[in-house]
Amino acid sequence: MLQKISSFDLSASEIIEALINNNLVLTLTVIVLIRIVKFYALAFINKKDDSKKRAKINMINNAATLLILISIFNIWSVEFQKFAISIAAFVVAIVIATREFIQCFIGFLYIVSSRPFRIGDWIQVGDSYGEVHSIDWAKLTLLEVNIDAYEYTGKTLYTPNSRLITSSIKNLNFLKRYAMHHFTITRDESVNPFIFLDELHEKAVEYCADFRDVAIRYNQLIENRLDVNITGPDPHIQVATSDIGDTQVIFTIFCPTERAMEIEQSLTGDFMRLWFNHKQAISAN
Repeated sequence: MLQKISSFDLSASEIIEALINNNLVLTLTVIVLIRIVKFYALAFINKKDDSKKRAKINMINNAATLLILISIFNIWSVEFQKFAISIAAFVVAIVIATREFIQCFIGFLYIVSSRPFRIGDWIQVGDSYGEVHSIDWAKLTLLEVNIDAYEYTGKTLYTPNSRLITSSIKNLNFLKRYAMHHFTITRDESVNPFIFLDELHEKAVEYCADFRDVAIRYNQLIENRLDVNITGPDPHIQVATSDIGDTQVIFTIFCPTERAMEIEQSLTGDFMRLWFNHKQAISAN
């Protein structure tokens, strides 16, 4: 008989321990107990004729709700913590996995809001030059341009928008029509270029004569928009020396982009002709 009682007591204690360890059962038990206490407390207050009855009832209702919330939080605190850690780990994993896409989207928002260029503009992104063909949330499409010859290479560049945030963007739109074209001719020191420099300058003015009026207006337009003074539109020729002592003749021509290489070749031919003529004259003497 004693063994049966002891075994019954052991089973009861195990059941109670199991119920305590079961968060769901414990939560329901606590809620039921709080509501029972609340019921009797409200019944006790309702029996009394008190002018502050409504305030006390409201206070008990709020206190019961607060106790239920605190109890639920305490009972499920471990589970809440594990859940929060899992959510945080999941969010971090998603951010790491989609970091490039997020940066591309942020770059797209930056371009749309700041508008540093438009479709059809010539721009430079890092070391890449091209005409803006299109832009979407992921990439910028450029038609590559050889900036030295001012012509299309036939290649298409696809630049991720994330690069637009980390790289400098230069708008070269004015170069699409007119360019401040620079080129240098280097020869040895056997001939003094100042002897024929005036003649060379006259040739440069002659090659630029047919578009001089348009160049003046376009030059003024650029200066007004950028609020800076730029060289031009008259040709400029400068003589310098290289680091090894050779003579350098530096040309600066403000001209239409499609005429830049043509004028460069013409002036190069004139320079070579004048230089070799004076070289032969020096050798003959």
